[in-house]
Amino acid sequence: MNEFRQKCIGKANLVGSFAAIPHPVAVEVMALAGLDFLCIDWEHAQISRDMIETMVRAADVHRVPAMVRVPGHAAEAIQAALDSGAQGVLVPRVSTAAQAATAVKASRYPPLGERGVGPGRAAGYGYRIPEYLAGANDRTVVAVQVETAEGLANIDAIAAVDGVDVIFVGPGDLSVSIDAIGPQGVDRLNAAIRTIIGATVAHGKAAGIFCASPQTVSRWAAIGASFFVLASDTMFLGAGAAANAAAARDELA
Repeated sequence: MNEFRQKCIGKANLVGSFAAIPHPVAVEVMALAGLDFLCIDWEHAQISRDMIETMVRAADVHRVPAMVRVPGHAAEAIQAALDSGAQGVLVPRVSTAAQAATAVKASRYPPLGERGVGPGRAAGYGYRIPEYLAGANDRTVVAVQVETAEGLANIDAIAAVDGVDVIFVGPGDLSVSIDAIGPQGVDRLNAAIRTIIGATVAHGKAAGIFCASPQTVSRWAAIGASFFVLASDTMFLGAGAAANAAAARDELA
């Protein structure tokens, strides 16, 4: 668990998935699947703040690092996710270097940032504050998600921000933002993704990307990506149910 950030910044190939089902059982099932990490999706899923901590605890049971994709740039959400015991945060829609720097400040304790000290779960509810403070900055992963035309234009400046560990491409929002939706936009979207990954690697940061299917992982790994979020628990649930229902009907045909 404590090696997760070192693996990220060391550019080890890591394959995780989004956890969007707001229940610890779903987290445990995903944790047992052999993934390198989970990213709890507080941004898009119907997950309450108290459930974040319950889901992180469920991942901890199986020693699988859990990050949290927070709802936005607010320091309060970032600090709440980290206080729950999450190993890191994924901050969405980062489009400027200033926004990336704000994410770093909210995630790191002084002198590297401005994260507030509190008796949350991560610090043993107050019993282990000194021990937690001593290692938290070294263990906490700060990932920022570049998924807008503005972020694409500012990628070199974003990638140069000290304290950002992973720059993560969100292909879905990026395709909308740069008007590259659908088959006719594939070449433009792929070129944008290559630009983001290239700048990230050039600045010595780890590059990540969301992959709806495993078949796209090798394409982005070939140009330097090493941090992959593969689909989500809800996507796997739907795909698995559909495939097995179709197979059962084939047996009956």
